[in-house]
Amino acid sequence: MPTILLVEDEEAMLKGLRDAFEHNGFNVLAAKDGETGLQLVEDHKPDMIILDVMLPRIDGFDVCRTLRKRGVAVPILMLTARAEEVDKVVGLEIGADDYVTKPFSTRELLARVKAHLRRTTEKVSSLEHYEFGDVMLDFAAFKAFKNKKQIDLTSTEFSLLKVLIKHRNEVIPREKILNEVWGYEAYPSSRTVDNHILNLRQKLEDDPQKPEYILTVHGLGYKFAGR
Repeated sequence: MPTILLVEDEEAMLKGLRDAFEHNGFNVLAAKDGETGLQLVEDHKPDMIILDVMLPRIDGFDVCRTLRKRGVAVPILMLTARAEEVDKVVGLEIGADDYVTKPFSTRELLARVKAHLRRTTEKVSSLEHYEFGDVMLDFAAFKAFKNKKQIDLTSTEFSLLKVLIKHRNEVIPREKILNEVWGYEAYPSSRTVDNHILNLRQKLEDDPQKPEYILTVHGLGYKFAGR
């Protein structure tokens, strides 16, 4: 039974989400501020985090940033009441896997959470290890190394890499990446893919401005130029 951490300061929304997730068979941890949320992650190691952006004490962006710096790789889905695209992009750039804008459908939120958990818990079949350049990926253990030093990748970044490698030397449209990695076709913005690609280049390429492996094919999508 997966454990979900809800970090939300609105009492009514927190109660509603807790009831919905418990009704669907989840263990639920809850926090009303960012500092408490960080402590619950450290103490209980949840399987997924649903994180409001606007929180007292420490906002959701800083919570997400802190968790990724600590090496926490579980999926993080951010809730935001803000309509500006820049706020969503910031969340993705600092390591969030997904976002939902308020008001939202609880059914949609549950579907997204289940898709993320299904992706992170599925058994690795044909692709368990892969190497390119000075990078070694262990998909079975969710570990990555560059120059023999371990680097932190999120579960979504591992899934994105798996899709790119599976279709290596093929051009993959953004829409196909969204469907294969995030598990649903309808999605607010293909900028999600762009930001995750950018993060992977920062972590894996020797020169992120002139990537050798994770290439952009303008107007079409992305291509992994590996063996």
